Amino acid sequence: MARQGSLIGLDLTVPNAPQVRDFYAAVIGWGVQGLKTGEQYDDHDDYFMTGHDGVPVAGVCARAGENADLPPQWMPYIAVDDLEAAVKKTLDLGGSVVAGPKGEGPGAYCVIKDPAGATLAVMQNPEP
Repeated sequence: MARQGSLIGLDLTVPNAPQVRDFYAAVIGWGVQGLKTGEQYDDHDDYFMTGHDGVPVAGVCARAGENADLPPQWMPYIAVDDLEAAVKKTLDLGGSVVAGPKGEGPGAYCVIKDPAGATLAVMQNPEP
């Protein structure tokens, strides 16, 4: 199980995912692995960016479908043991919800903004 507060993912959601994918492959040397995201996304692919060993290190996603409301910035995903409680605490402490919650159970997430305006995603711990 990922520890509460652990960085568990890093994605970039943009309208021009193939161009941005190629940019990071060339600049950083990441490999590219296509990822179909389901029937509702048949018009585009999302991508895993991989290290030299082929293991995914980040994602570049199309800003379409379920991702249409995500901001075009690198988005860290942080594990939380209780997504609903994290979202409530965000609002109680002066933060806001940018998008979501999306999904159900492990892997569900919500993009939040802290009181200073910084954005990140909190994700229901995806590991049992």
